[in-house]
Amino acid sequence: MKCPAPVISVQDGDIVVDAEFLAAKLGLSTESLKEEMRRGLVYSVTERGIDEDEGRTRLTFRYRARSWTVVVKPDRSLNDASALASLDNN
Repeated sequence: MKCPAPVISVQDGDIVVDAEFLAAKLGLSTESLKEEMRRGLVYSVTERGIDEDEGRTRLTFRYRARSWTVVVKPDRSLNDASALASLDNN
């Protein structure tokens, strides 16, 4: 899946995710996402690939029993097909 540049971007090595986009992935409004982040209930894990996955970064965002995972490939394209299935089960 390819997303428009403003939704997920890489800036100086940091991956930036648009709040409105992330909120929708977690089933929240943008304001709820921001509030739950302030409360520490929305959090993320970043995993950098090694060996054959070198250059890939997997991001997992969690909110209560919900999660969304996306892999940012070396060419900066995205793969989140497996994450959509996990969201449907929550």
